[in-house]
Amino acid sequence: MGDHVLEVSNLTMQFYGIKALDNIGMTISAEEFVGIVGTNGSGKTTFVNVMTGYLTPSSGSVKVLGREIGGLHPFHLTRMGVSRSFQIAQLFLELTVEENLLLSLAARENVYRKVRMPLKTKHYLKEARELMNLFKLEKRANSKCLELPGGDRKVLDIAMAFALRPVLMFLDEPTSGVSTEEKFQIMEILVEALQERGVTVVFIEHDMEIVQKFAHRVLDFDEGKIIADGLPEEVLQN
Repeated sequence: MGDHVLEVSNLTMQFYGIKALDNIGMTISAEEFVGIVGTNGSGKTTFVNVMTGYLTPSSGSVKVLGREIGGLHPFHLTRMGVSRSFQIAQLFLELTVEENLLLSLAARENVYRKVRMPLKTKHYLKEARELMNLFKLEKRANSKCLELPGGDRKVLDIAMAFALRPVLMFLDEPTSGVSTEEKFQIMEILVEALQERGVTVVFIEHDMEIVQKFAHRVLDFDEGKIIADGLPEEVLQN
């Protein structure tokens, strides 16, 4: 592992006097694959929402690659190399897989501001096809997203976040709503693609088999605090 990609210290998030995050501190190094576990309401999603600019922390410090990011808008964090996927895939359902990826590429480069600029150019199509190959979606290129099974929707949602060229990605329950038969296959695809490009990953997951197999390290949240931080076999056996 290399230098710290994420540094969090004394992080607190309060809602009407209730501490959803209570004095959180941690560091995450380059290319780590970190799993976050904990019961519902333990602060996991609040933590990810703060990290990705959807919530402004009440106090504390959050740094990505040494730069303070607390309070920055998600748009600006994307420009800094922070992206995320969601528990419920955020897709344009009436568009194809290829078209969804083209829109993500356009967002990355601010092309969407130029409303008359075509996206189906040689440059963008080439990159969209490379992404589909990387995430094993090439056979679904012309399928509308509303026709996709849950697993492919999850993979596409993460591929769209990946298209933003992040150095740090947050995945919110990447295998939720996916069949038992599909979950390991999906994670194998995601891990291979993300590790090939050296992306640092933090993922929330309730499936302990997934955490055990794929996480380099596990953070256990409880009542807004991190109560355990270590190797999967150490944390999950405690």
